[in-house]
Amino acid sequence: MTDHLASVTAAFEAAYGHSPTGIWSAPGRVNLIGEHTDYNNGYVLPFAIDRRTWAAVGVREDRTVRLRSTFADEEIVASLDALSPDTMDGWSAYVLGVAWAMADSGIDLSGATGLDILIDSDVPVGAGLSSSAALECAVGKAFDELWGLGLDKLALARIGRVAENKAVGAPTGLLDQAASMLGEEDHVVFLDCDTEDARPVALHLREEGLQILVMNSNVEHEHATGGYGDRFASCANGATALGVTTLREIGQADLARAEEVLDEETYRRVRHVVTENQRVLDTVDTLGKAGPRAIGELMGASQASMRDDFEITVPEIDLASEAAVAAGAIGARMTGGGFGGSSIALVPADKTDAVAAAVTTALADAGLREPTIFTVTPSQGARRDI
Repeated sequence: MTDHLASVTAAFEAAYGHSPTGIWSAPGRVNLIGEHTDYNNGYVLPFAIDRRTWAAVGVREDRTVRLRSTFADEEIVASLDALSPDTMDGWSAYVLGVAWAMADSGIDLSGATGLDILIDSDVPVGAGLSSSAALECAVGKAFDELWGLGLDKLALARIGRVAENKAVGAPTGLLDQAASMLGEEDHVVFLDCDTEDARPVALHLREEGLQILVMNSNVEHEHATGGYGDRFASCANGATALGVTTLREIGQADLARAEEVLDEETYRRVRHVVTENQRVLDTVDTLGKAGPRAIGELMGASQASMRDDFEITVPEIDLASEAAVAAGAIGARMTGGGFGGSSIALVPADKTDAVAAAVTTALADAGLREPTIFTVTPSQGARRDI
């Protein structure tokens, strides 16, 4: 048992007075490219990171769920017989919402036992690294095993998405949960959000001497409120005006007609999604043929599209991306839903410290808030740890 798992076990025992049945974990994620394409049934290319959320869980003999965490003092108590999105709020909705989503999908939980749950995490909240999906997937994996449900990883990812959409109220697609469930070391997950087919694509970062730097702007965002929902609605309106169900159904050849049919703002939103889908396909192709050092231009085009067409970046994100490339990064772009969060840079390992220093200096000189900068490694998805 690692020191961290030992500390989680000790925290569980202090909270509940008995040992956990097991500890499960799931990672946050970084999206290499493909932003706001998932809920438009498009393509995405995320990977799981080496920052995780742990769920220590103990089986009870009743139908009660007791929920605690290492980052909040209160204990939340709920009954498996009375779960409803109307009765959930705050961070506990990501946990209880998974159980509710399982029942809502038709899974019989009449024989499920109550649980004592303790949550711990080192995935930064509000950084665009999907701390929410990490939480949903960790508890989903635990519930599946302890209740004997026999669900596969993609089914658990779908349940996590339902929890986030309906219990939490954030209109996200499958990207985050799929990355957290399906991640593999040194691979991205190429996911077609229309067919929900997924396959790993090798990154070869180690052999190419590359690292991925996360530059957390420390501008926090929240998907359930604000501009994310506006962009979701704009894409839906654009699809309706163009006579399609989702924007996945149109390609770059359709943009000329879209410009004639749509108002200027909606057209730019649509253009981002259509061109971003193509950039994902081009990135997968480029990784296979030329390797990761050849994707910098695609990352830059994605960043520009998010900044200018989808308008979801913030000054800290834009400047960090520009400064990283100027200091030697192969490419840089915002990752996540936007309106804050993080950008990422693909950096030669021998330039990591210089790029980080240049980004910090550029933001300080501009009078913007100081970023938190760290490397991430593409890692394994959800699992049982002990």
